[in-house]
Amino acid sequence: MKAVPTVGVVLLTQGTRPDDLDRAIRSVLAQTGVRLDIVCVGNGWQPTGLPDGVAALALPENLGIPAGRNRGADVVTGDYIFFLDDDASIPDPLFLDAAIAKLRHNPFIGLLQPRVDDPSGLTSPRRWIPRIRKGEATHSSPVFSVWEGAVVLPRTVFDATGGWAEPFFYAHEGIELAWRVWDQGLRAWYAGDLEANHPVIQPTRHSDYYRLNARNRVWLARRNLPAVLIPLYVGSWTGIQILRWARNPEALRAWFGGWREGWLSDPGQRRPMSWRTVGRMTLAGRPPIV
Repeated sequence: MKAVPTVGVVLLTQGTRPDDLDRAIRSVLAQTGVRLDIVCVGNGWQPTGLPDGVAALALPENLGIPAGRNRGADVVTGDYIFFLDDDASIPDPLFLDAAIAKLRHNPFIGLLQPRVDDPSGLTSPRRWIPRIRKGEATHSSPVFSVWEGAVVLPRTVFDATGGWAEPFFYAHEGIELAWRVWDQGLRAWYAGDLEANHPVIQPTRHSDYYRLNARNRVWLARRNLPAVLIPLYVGSWTGIQILRWARNPEALRAWFGGWREGWLSDPGQRRPMSWRTVGRMTLAGRPPIV
């Protein structure tokens, strides 16, 4: 008889969306075919009123999204780990069972992100498909970044990445996680046939969106790329942002403020990917300079 998969589940919240959090928790508790160890991480908040089977971990201050996830990962156990943000949910009770079946069937998949749909039926933004050539949302493929709100990995793979990029606080931590999965000789995978729900919300709702977007692009390169590729990656993204926000000088000013901060501040531990990984990513369609 096949062993029941064990999954550590990390639900991250600041406690500001109680209805969404309740929906997320209920969607996890409804999962079948798996054994769960669930923690609700309160990022600057003491989780209360949690149902049986969900532990609480209160962080005295908001440490940022990546650090909050890492603190949750420290206290859950399981052969697999599933990260779910409080404004996301899983509509299918067989989701985790199906995701883990994919990971078991193809041991070269080291990370899985499902398709993301707005539960009210609004058209999902194309940014939720983490590919340059977006194609159909239901089409599955290897990817080089992930939407972070619902992600499944084997626990050994997550540990080998070093965890989420804590200095980032918010933005682009999903790119680093995917790159570090690729650097283990594995693939990050977009599973278009599996579904997570999330409301359509503009990322610019975050007050520091432009600054952190730019700072973390620079940090991403400084932390993860061979030295010769760092200026190529940062240069390509600088050109892209200038074109993207040419008619929004206020956004560009904030972006370039973050860009300068990225070069002048400490990005944390440097773990450059191997040239073998650069070659594998290039052959798979996305050299790490874009």
